[in-house]
Amino acid sequence: METSDGVNLAAYRPKQHAPAVTNGTATPGGFDESDYYGSYNHRISIVSQGSDALTGYETLDAPPHYDFYGNTEAWGRRRRFRPSLYQLHANPEDDYKPPMYEETTGEQVDGGDSSEEDEDELKEPPEEPTRFGWVQGVMIRCMLNIWGVILYLRLPWITAQAGIGLTWVIILLSSCITGITGLSTSAIATNGKVKGGGTYFLISRSLGPELGGSIGLIFAFANAVAVAMHTVGFAETVTDLMREHGAVMVDKTNDIRIIGVITVTCLLAISMAGMAWESKAQILFFLVIMVSFASYIVGTIMPASVEKQAKGFFSYKADIFATNFVPGWRGPEGNFFGMFSIFFPSATGILAGANISGDLKNPAVAIPRGTLMAIFWTTVSYIIISATIGSCVVRDASGVLNDTLSLSTPPEDCVGLACGYGWDFTECINNRTCVYGISNYYQSMSLVSAFAPLITAGIFGATLSSALACLVSAPKVFQCLCKDKLYPLIGFFGKGYGKNQEPLRAYLLTYLIAACFILIAELNTIAPIISNFFLCSYSLINFSCFHASITNSPGWRPSFRFYSKWLSLLGAVCCVVIMFLLTWWAALIAFGVVFILLGYTLYKKPAVNWGSSVQASSYNLALNQCVGLNHVEDHVKNYRPQCLVLTGPPSSRPALVDFVNCFTKSLSLMMCGNVVTTSPSPSAVEKASGESHVSWLNQRKVKSFYRGVVAAELRTGVNILLQGAGLGRIKPNVLLMGFKKGWRSDTPQTAHNYIGILHDAFDLQYGVCVLRMREGLDISPPPTSHVNPGFDSGPENINTTDPASSPIQTSTTSSAAIPIEPEPQPSTVFQKKQGKKTIDVYWLSDDGGLTLLLPYLLTRRKRWAQCKVRVFVGGDPDKRDEQKEELLSLIKRFRLGFDDVEVLPDIYQSPQPMNILQFENMVARFRQDANPKRDADSRPSRQQEEPWMITDQDLERCKAKTLRQIRLNEVLQDYSREAALIVITMPVGRRGVCPSTLYLAWLDFLSRDLRPPVLMVRGNQENVLTFYCQ
Repeated sequence: METSDGVNLAAYRPKQHAPAVTNGTATPGGFDESDYYGSYNHRISIVSQGSDALTGYETLDAPPHYDFYGNTEAWGRRRRFRPSLYQLHANPEDDYKPPMYEETTGEQVDGGDSSEEDEDELKEPPEEPTRFGWVQGVMIRCMLNIWGVILYLRLPWITAQAGIGLTWVIILLSSCITGITGLSTSAIATNGKVKGGGTYFLISRSLGPELGGSIGLIFAFANAVAVAMHTVGFAETVTDLMREHGAVMVDKTNDIRIIGVITVTCLLAISMAGMAWESKAQILFFLVIMVSFASYIVGTIMPASVEKQAKGFFSYKADIFATNFVPGWRGPEGNFFGMFSIFFPSATGILAGANISGDLKNPAVAIPRGTLMAIFWTTVSYIIISATIGSCVVRDASGVLNDTLSLSTPPEDCVGLACGYGWDFTECINNRTCVYGISNYYQSMSLVSAFAPLITAGIFGATLSSALACLVSAPKVFQCLCKDKLYPLIGFFGKGYGKNQEPLRAYLLTYLIAACFILIAELNTIAPIISNFFLCSYSLINFSCFHASITNSPGWRPSFRFYSKWLSLLGAVCCVVIMFLLTWWAALIAFGVVFILLGYTLYKKPAVNWGSSVQASSYNLALNQCVGLNHVEDHVKNYRPQCLVLTGPPSSRPALVDFVNCFTKSLSLMMCGNVVTTSPSPSAVEKASGESHVSWLNQRKVKSFYRGVVAAELRTGVNILLQGAGLGRIKPNVLLMGFKKGWRSDTPQTAHNYIGILHDAFDLQYGVCVLRMREGLDISPPPTSHVNPGFDSGPENINTTDPASSPIQTSTTSSAAIPIEPEPQPSTVFQKKQGKKTIDVYWLSDDGGLTLLLPYLLTRRKRWAQCKVRVFVGGDPDKRDEQKEELLSLIKRFRLGFDDVEVLPDIYQSPQPMNILQFENMVARFRQDANPKRDADSRPSRQQEEPWMITDQDLERCKAKTLRQIRLNEVLQDYSREAALIVITMPVGRRGVCPSTLYLAWLDFLSRDLRPPVLMVRGNQENVLTFYCQ
């Protein structure tokens, strides 16, 4: 194809290379790895490789492929890997290998070669495990679990009580609730690839491990006990048949136990034989039930015999249908909710297919289709049976063949519909002693059936199929829970065996639980709790669908579209209401167990990340709250010190982290900042934003954010943090950093940049705090070089760092990936109780009140609560008492609780000559030579080249402030040697007037040789305290 300009577009298409051959084996994918790497490693120009080189638009860019998004590999095909952004845009001259574009395995990416043994092992494909479609795997399984003894033994009785009309209402209402749950299940199951674990997997991956784990545990237990319930139902039926024929082994209770244990053992053997055998058994049970249904339908059409008429069966009659259509309440349970609570458990069981999600061919298709079809067909069957039984059988009959209507009995004296068909049941109706009829005889379906033993077989099939489904569901759910390791001591049961990874250990555990409850042989008490556990699961599935929808997470994209978040919420509420309608005390027990397990999981905080809707909701909530703060005006009453703490890697300065955490925890923002001084690269970005820093903070239980940046210089990086940290109104307003202890032995540029950071913070209206400890703050390992790239911009030193001499930890970069080990958690003085010491506050200059607010916040913590705060101010000796009263009055208006105020007139005295001499020695290295003529000629250029140099004019101009700092150190030595903490107003040096080294010398001399930690504070000269109510 050619354009109008004659350009051949085919030349720009990606070229198909011949398969590369390595060790005699063709490499799929058609890209020559050795040639490509050679062009980079040996700095060979691509153009020089001839016509076979990369041309046109042919690059490392890969077209979309499944492997880029999948987590698993298919047999016989090597997995592709997407090139990284850095590999695509980096300079080819950089010593960094691009990715292999051809298909490759994980071992090859790591640099290993496939061995001959591996090739031999891959010659034969692995045996494919048994997988089921939507009919056999879900629909039939759910229908069998929904049908149960209530269908055969209680549905006719419910029809007699509520009437055909209300029975349909009960059936449809129950089906609506289970249908809504089915829709929610379908939506969740189609929102991504579903693995094994069924209900637990769906809830836990949607709502997170907290609720998912608790539901998974009780759901697995409920299924295990449900095995015992259905098995006992089967055993009771067998025992009754035996007693009718005079066969008794011991007594009724022990017969139930013996038959139940034998039955559940047989079911265990079927389950452990494999899912294929279990599925065949389920199909057999399904056929038995369908034959029993056919026998029942045929029986309703057949003419009624005399024996059946005596028991109330007259085939289809319009007047029987009309009479039975309205309610006929009897007994204490004779009301709508009573009948609903009895029937609703027969509508459950819709999760039987989802519980074996790991054994389905395509769970995303099978679960929605099979579950909803099962709900539809079981609902139809319930409606048909209630309508037919209500049209054929009267409510009351004696079963006595002699109760025919005699000619001598007046028609008006005969009671009941049977009078119209030649039968007189008046006596038993009036005396309420009728044995037969749908109001009295639970086996009415056997009465109607063409062959009664088939109904008994149907009861056997319904109970055994439900027991078998629960016996399979419980281990499958429990296995997934064990593999997630949310709870201790259960991992042993998660091991899988065979091609299907059958949880044989979990099968045995389920068998033991079921056998124990079968030995009880009386499950009327435990049955309501089990029903409520299932309902609790349904409620959470509905809530999961609603919660995932309401959070508007981009990851919520179910392919099943026929659901509504509001219907799901309605379903969740209805399930909770039904729990209390069924048995209120069982509902409380179910919720109690859920909350206990929930509390345990919240306390343990398992290290899993499934992208749950709770995480999405947390993000939405935080985002909405942050945006909402934009409408809230700042007020001094709500001021909080929101601290940007220049820690470097937080683990390198734990004392600084712990100190700030003392007054920000659960109160205000704390953000640890780290600057990596190097050029941007993947390793540098990873070092700056590594998860290990956040993990260290979380492990130390410090409520802090972490922000790392990559910058060419330290001051530039800090400036980025000062201007870019935070979100909306939740942004730092106080910069807190460590004091630069070894500044005199470092380069002058280092000191200049350090003071430059303070000036930058003041320019941006930050309050500034500098913490100094006698033993230092930095505990990072010793560096390999003494040069700090943050303060020395020489290109030859860009990859070295000196953390000990830097106020902020900087990091080196390396092309090699170094495994990150957990950082230690050293203890610091700020983690201990301070006892009955003092916090000495030197409020020498009014900075807006930050110097007072920080000590107050400290005393609100238990560790500092016993400390007494002493406030020191400078004053006039002649007005000492008056000034003290004024200050006390002001502090009381602030309601800080500080009542120890001391006025120090001696801070204005001259310092000791020896200390003045020491200060002069401190700055001697940075003094400029006194040559007036040379100074006058070179002063502008000299100040630009070396702004840290101190002239005699600078010293004279700043003499008063210098002497003040020297004297203040003497005062601190006298008054605060035994304090727990010293808080003092930090002096401010004018930019362009006070050289950076002179300013740093002030801070150094002011806080030197003091045992307690010293916090130098300077607010931004705006009020942070007020004594007004508005």
